[in-house]
Amino acid sequence: MSTVLSVTLDDVRAAAKRLSGVAYRTPVLTSRTLDEHVGAQVFVKCENFQRIGAFKFRGAYNAIAHLDPDDLRHGVIAFSSGNHAQAVALAARMLGTRALIVMPADTPPMKLAATQGYGARIVTFDRYTENRFEITAALAAEHHLTVIPPYDHPDVIAGAGTTGLELLEETSDLDALLVPLGGGGQLAGCATVMRAVSPRTLIIGVESQDGDKNGQSLRAGEPVRIAVPRTIADGVTGEVTGELTFPIIQRLVDEVTVASDTEIVRAMSFLFDRMKLVVEPSGALAVAALLAGRVRLPGKRVGVMISGGNVGADRFCELLTGPLGQAA
Repeated sequence: MSTVLSVTLDDVRAAAKRLSGVAYRTPVLTSRTLDEHVGAQVFVKCENFQRIGAFKFRGAYNAIAHLDPDDLRHGVIAFSSGNHAQAVALAARMLGTRALIVMPADTPPMKLAATQGYGARIVTFDRYTENRFEITAALAAEHHLTVIPPYDHPDVIAGAGTTGLELLEETSDLDALLVPLGGGGQLAGCATVMRAVSPRTLIIGVESQDGDKNGQSLRAGEPVRIAVPRTIADGVTGEVTGELTFPIIQRLVDEVTVASDTEIVRAMSFLFDRMKLVVEPSGALAVAALLAGRVRLPGKRVGVMISGGNVGADRFCELLTGPLGQAA
């Protein structure tokens, strides 16, 4: 695996210029109650208020905006459990091209409907028995479409990294940054920014306890494929980390930890009750680890990414009032 990392600070800054006036500059919120719970000063970057309800819009738009006119004429294809699907669908529509999205058959209905609403055509698959990479590659070849991966693409990583750039501009100085972790696009982008602009900042990724592919990969020293995890955090259920994201995480990130489903629901409940934020399970991972004490940063200035808020009202209530909510 190459030691030359695929994304630089200049790439992220170029993405920020491309996204200016297109992506929303999302708020950074604080909560005295959250600070008291964790014994730190916490700054919460709210990408649940981004276009399509998640940070994924940044990377999708940045990548599609880079395509040449011939590629735009043919269209794009992506695979996603929901947020990247919506991001590609909206970005494609805004940039005048078409999108085909490969989505798991058990995708939350709200995410499926939103993706269709942005004008994309959808092909479904069984995430537990079929290979999304193979399906996407076959369809891309058949229809001459450009693949826009959810995380393993330099332009996608750079776009995602603009969340870290904005957070630093708002807060100036952070002792630590916690980022939800699935395929690693946002963490890799933010780590690229932090190491260049604020090298002393401790960078921590937080993944699902039942889908800790990045933690296992770091311990093994190379990407490890795991079984598709069964977790409420449907946005981070991929079975392998990225070929581009993993070297960045391996070199630049200080620590990767996990949060359980019960801890995720506890964080969702806290964010709703105390900060009036609706956050999806995957988006709450970093707050979950902090509240659960899996990361302890007494007296520190801590940035926390909320990566998305795409959860329907019925599902949100079910999680908070069901067995996981009772356990929390």
